[in-house]
Amino acid sequence: MKTTLKTFATAVLMATTVMIAPSLSQEVHLLDGVTARTGDNPVVEAGTFKKDGPWVIGMSHFGVNANTWTVQVAHETEAAAAKDDRISKLIILDAGFDQKKQVADIEDLIAQKVDAIIVQPVTSTSADASIAKAVAAGIPVVLHTGRTEGDAYTTEIQGGAEHFGKVMGDFLVKELDGKGNIWVLRGLAGHPEDTNRYNGLTQALEGTDIKIIAEDNGDWQYDKTKKLCETLYLNNPQVDGIWSSGADMTRACVDVFKQFSAEIPPITGEGNNGFFGQWITDGFKSVSSEYSPAQGAAGVRAAVALLEGKELKKHYDYNPEGWDVEKAKTYYRDDLSANVWWPSELSEDKLQELYGKK
Repeated sequence: MKTTLKTFATAVLMATTVMIAPSLSQEVHLLDGVTARTGDNPVVEAGTFKKDGPWVIGMSHFGVNANTWTVQVAHETEAAAAKDDRISKLIILDAGFDQKKQVADIEDLIAQKVDAIIVQPVTSTSADASIAKAVAAGIPVVLHTGRTEGDAYTTEIQGGAEHFGKVMGDFLVKELDGKGNIWVLRGLAGHPEDTNRYNGLTQALEGTDIKIIAEDNGDWQYDKTKKLCETLYLNNPQVDGIWSSGADMTRACVDVFKQFSAEIPPITGEGNNGFFGQWITDGFKSVSSEYSPAQGAAGVRAAVALLEGKELKKHYDYNPEGWDVEKAKTYYRDDLSANVWWPSELSEDKLQELYGKK
């Protein structure tokens, strides 16, 4: 009888293990379009950072008020955290594109003994040492919206910046039949996202007769880029196409051409409501690279998965296809301001609160 009971107990234990294991190792949905990187991709084993709630999650944001997209990333992060009752507190610290401030911010979060840290790096090296300190202290670190040279972080969700830039570059190569002169509107100098998007453009231009006749940084900002495009137009309005690293810059340049009553050349865009409105109304040729601000929500989900003890891969990629104007029409909202970005996970109430036209 004892043997029978022991055998039964063992069978129950094995069955329980089988039932539990899949729940820890099953694929975690982080964001539509995000997939585990192929090839060499280490695994963060189930249970490595498992911790009972409630949890405090910290975030080092590279620059909340840099532009409308970065503001929405913070909103998406807050909304995702608010949906999970196990997260008792979300602490977002704004580095303001200051490398030293980011170092101090991450070390502050470590000192506060948060349960997980989400990092958007200012530069490819600004957060490396602090990330290593956090992981050494037993705090998992989720990286997104910018790569680092170090690999101490726990897991990363990276919008493929080269892919993003190449989608835009491929569009111009096709529209210009592989020849012509273009302007290049880059983002913030030194930021890894700017560097890698530009690398995607150069990949697309290889072997073509397309020449970059003007290149400058608009910092992903409308006002700065409007002045930049005015200067470029007055110096030489003969341009065949424009590669713009972000939709706020695209909107600014489109407005400049309209200001001079000039034909708008093929110009690249991004999933921004204001840009979509221009594109639909004015009918110029464009493509929209997708770069959802809901990457902020994905960062929260990754942190939660680690604290739940689930298995994650170290590297995740976000490489969606470019959008045409017909897809843009399905997202465009005339009742919302130009400052909302798509796709978004914000609720309708939150969209109206933050972006509804008054």
